[in-house]
Amino acid sequence: MRKTFTAVLLFSLMASLIGCSGGGTADKSGGTASTPEPAKQEASGDKSGDNKEPVKLRIAWWGGQSRHDYTLKVIKMYEEKHPNVTIEPEYAPFDDYWKKLAPQAVAGGLPDIIQMDISYLSQYAGRNQLADLKPFTDSGVLDVKDVSENALKGGEVGGKLVAMNLGVNALQTTFDVETMKKNGIDIPSKEWTWDDMDKMGAQAKAKGLQIGGFAFRHDVFFPYYLRTIGQKMYSEDGKTLGYADDKPFIDYFTRYQKWYDNGYILSLDKEAQKKGVAEEDEILLGHSVSGTGWSNQFLAVANLVKDRPLELNPMPGPGTKEGLFLKPSMYFSIAETSKQKEEAAKFISFFINDIEANQLIKGERGVPVSSKVKEALKPNLTENEAKIFDYVTWVESNSSPMDPPNPIGAVEIEKLLRDLSEKILFKKIAIDEAAAEFRKEANAILARSQK
Repeated sequence: MRKTFTAVLLFSLMASLIGCSGGGTADKSGGTASTPEPAKQEASGDKSGDNKEPVKLRIAWWGGQSRHDYTLKVIKMYEEKHPNVTIEPEYAPFDDYWKKLAPQAVAGGLPDIIQMDISYLSQYAGRNQLADLKPFTDSGVLDVKDVSENALKGGEVGGKLVAMNLGVNALQTTFDVETMKKNGIDIPSKEWTWDDMDKMGAQAKAKGLQIGGFAFRHDVFFPYYLRTIGQKMYSEDGKTLGYADDKPFIDYFTRYQKWYDNGYILSLDKEAQKKGVAEEDEILLGHSVSGTGWSNQFLAVANLVKDRPLELNPMPGPGTKEGLFLKPSMYFSIAETSKQKEEAAKFISFFINDIEANQLIKGERGVPVSSKVKEALKPNLTENEAKIFDYVTWVESNSSPMDPPNPIGAVEIEKLLRDLSEKILFKKIAIDEAAAEFRKEANAILARSQK
């Protein structure tokens, strides 16, 4: 998992415009009209008998080349079943994706279907940029009869279903077991600790290798660490940071600085050159024996490493069970500005329910949320795909409930965290000073965002 941050400055400069450009028809009270109730019809992943009026949809997603390739095939499959529908794809690496999406939101020109991440869900939903999908699940246009209630709830914000969960995943550490064995590096068990990770880093460094480390994704791994010690990143109401004092911040970054100073992880200048795609992964390049990320991200890297198997392992502890959780890997949302909401919902329904389509997707966006699809795929999974399914099954019994979606302001806080982490590593600020500054500035951002 690589650095993945947005043009936060653009959001802050245009925040007032975004709030006004949420799309939909404004009612006389200044609010936004709700999504019209679609006509009742039979629930099905394939609506090939529906209205034949010409329909044009735009769909946007982020990802690497393998995701782009199969998504384009799924789109073509859908268009063949629905000759009246034309779907225009828009895709980019994660960083570039959000930089492109921000001005589209300002201009009221978001794509009809938007791949959405939990980090941005409250940001867009809180500004009425995302349509409520519940009318479509109620009618069966978006068929969720094989999707659990917990999977659906992961897409709710403010009592509205603003995003359809595409799959579930969990944090994991990827091990290049063969390379570790060849170099005499101990392979940790599922019950490994941060001290074991320190030892692994030292052993790898002695052989001219590295550990993947956290890269820049402190917005993911610092909250994980907080969960392992019984703390939270944000308070329940999202108005303040959720942890009680600065000791967790100091402990976390003290260890991370040690890794960096000892050369266990990639330097900032090299990390800054990466786009966050699997083709740039340090395990694939032969420079690292491990990496950290979400379980669905394992597949793209593992499939590219042709000459040796990779394995999934939990994140280190103690407190791994408290730290781990099942997360919506990503979502599809429908823009409130879309003039084709019902048609967009039909495509999303196809994407999550169609067996043939999911034989191409194969859980790359997370283990499928449809129980029917999940069972249908199992007999034909590749070895790497089966590893992901097995790992997520293990996490189901060895994890804790997910935290609520990040509050509005979280994206700005993520940038603050990244900026301070760089200052720490470059020795421009002491860790305890950074901890105090982070608490002060983050709480100010959250207070501002409530207005």
